[in-house]
Amino acid sequence: METKLPIYKKLLVIFRVEPGCLGPQGPDYVEEFCVFAKQKLKNHHGHCLRWAIKPRYDKSLPELEFQFKNSIVSRENADKYMNSFDIDIDVFEEGLEESLADLIDVFFER
Repeated sequence: METKLPIYKKLLVIFRVEPGCLGPQGPDYVEEFCVFAKQKLKNHHGHCLRWAIKPRYDKSLPELEFQFKNSIVSRENADKYMNSFDIDIDVFEEGLEESLADLIDVFFER
């Protein structure tokens, strides 16, 4: 069984969802979808990661960002952190994209 870290030792994964990826009515649903998606993802690597799923209203902000103790973490350092928990960052990112696409379908089917 994996040891659960205290919250302050977990890497924060911030994923910003483009309203348009939810279809033409996306702006109407993006806030609700973000709450839904966070609930579904919160246990995904929950022993070492925290999640923030937010609308991406500001295009200057990256879609995916990592933070630790309120500081931005480079992808390289996030990779090192994840590797210490046997998580491949490339597989993680690919899986995250697929999970969010699946969650969009589930969200609109409810």
